[in-house]
Amino acid sequence: MSNHLLRDIQHLEKRMLYFCTLVEENLTRAVESLEKHDEEKAMMVIAQEKQIDNLEIEIEEECLKILALHQPVAKDLRYIVAVLKINNDLERIGDMAAHIGERFLSLGYCLEKSYFNKLTQCARDVRRILHNCLDALIGLDKELAQQILLWDTDIDTFHEEFFNEIQQEIKENPQDVHVLLNLLSISKQLERISDHATNIAEDVIYLVDGEIVRHSG
Repeated sequence: MSNHLLRDIQHLEKRMLYFCTLVEENLTRAVESLEKHDEEKAMMVIAQEKQIDNLEIEIEEECLKILALHQPVAKDLRYIVAVLKINNDLERIGDMAAHIGERFLSLGYCLEKSYFNKLTQCARDVRRILHNCLDALIGLDKELAQQILLWDTDIDTFHEEFFNEIQQEIKENPQDVHVLLNLLSISKQLERISDHATNIAEDVIYLVDGEIVRHSG
């Protein structure tokens, strides 16, 4: 590896570390807004989305510059390809955290209902998944990445069960449909965040040994 390529990759690694931290902190705020009924944190999450979007573009441009200037091969090329994919997943997680903040601000009077408490517990689980996912990325921990693939199934199951609960609740209390749909939307965003964390875990496995595990079951 040339000194110039090494310098650019090290700079990219620092930018990715910062991006991971930024996205995780924003998801944490979104989860805390649900836990603590904190509208101020929800508004902070929404306000942070623009910075996340801008950083995603900057990192993509850095990757393309490295590809154009250095034409990396083998492990270096694999790293740049993985970063491009992870970068997109992080930006999508940022978008979904902002969406959770927006839906929370629309919830109004139903915050004490039992299904809201279930939703809050799911949010904690998704935050844990993302935290471990980013730990796996930073440490290139293949075993932890493989474990995350299993955890995602639990979130999928929760969302399916929650969807059925909300569907029944709408039938019984149609006057609450607006609030119930907001709750369902939050559940869907959490499920999708878990999916994107799973994508990142798959890319960690790819980074470590070059194995593509998407769609492998």
